[in-house]
Amino acid sequence: MRVAVIQMSPGAEKVRNIAQARELIESVVAEQKIDLVALPEIWTCLGGTRAQKFDQAELLPEAGGQGGEAYEFLRGIAIKHDIHVHGGSIGELAGEKLYNTTLVFSPSGEELARYRKIHLFDITTPDGQGYKESATYGAGEDVVTCMVRETRIGLAICYDLRFPELFLALRRAGAELIILPAAFTLQTGKDHWEVLLRARAIETQCWFAAPACSGPHHEGVSGETRHTYGHSLIADPWGHVVAKASDGPGWAVASIDKAYMARLRGNMPVLEHRRLA
Repeated sequence: MRVAVIQMSPGAEKVRNIAQARELIESVVAEQKIDLVALPEIWTCLGGTRAQKFDQAELLPEAGGQGGEAYEFLRGIAIKHDIHVHGGSIGELAGEKLYNTTLVFSPSGEELARYRKIHLFDITTPDGQGYKESATYGAGEDVVTCMVRETRIGLAICYDLRFPELFLALRRAGAELIILPAAFTLQTGKDHWEVLLRARAIETQCWFAAPACSGPHHEGVSGETRHTYGHSLIADPWGHVVAKASDGPGWAVASIDKAYMARLRGNMPVLEHRRLA
């Protein structure tokens, strides 16, 4: 299975972000044979005010129903190119708060999975910038996987990466490829992004695909400029990075080799050896 991770530089305007996502997906499928494409975290509205986040978010439909602009873009691009589409994450309207929500679509446009980010980013970075995701978003509760072709995909989002118990749960649920879209800050990303992704790949013996946002965006009423790290990557179950983007919009592509993963798991059955978790 050929997987593409899309790296974007989104802002707070959904229409422009959809146009950027469309251009990048169209470019990679024109150049490469792709089975699955994955977008970054919250690519429909990165930054802006709380009101803008709500304005750009969407009420997600019941199964088979008509969705909003981003929802229908994801479904439509899957149908157009006969590929699976992992929609990164978008803002899901849910009363007085939003959810940071992943959607996965089949080549026929069927919604295969919906995952709400469990761990919310309420931290202060080393340069003193504060983040309070829980002021706008609610936390999900469910561990979610789905089938893409003959591969079971585990779903996680950004800050989830720091909580290995989620990835153990995904491995126990049968995950073979874990997709983690992100908008990792520059401050944390330069030191922790790659090493944590490689560690989770090694621990779970899963393939990892991590599409990320890259570059500046403007946050809140103050218009403060913040930076995301980028460096979207695909790692194998041994922790090797097999494909990687640099800075700015682009993509990285790799083939997922399940036979290689099966050999590693057979030679080092760490899941069966666990004693404390």
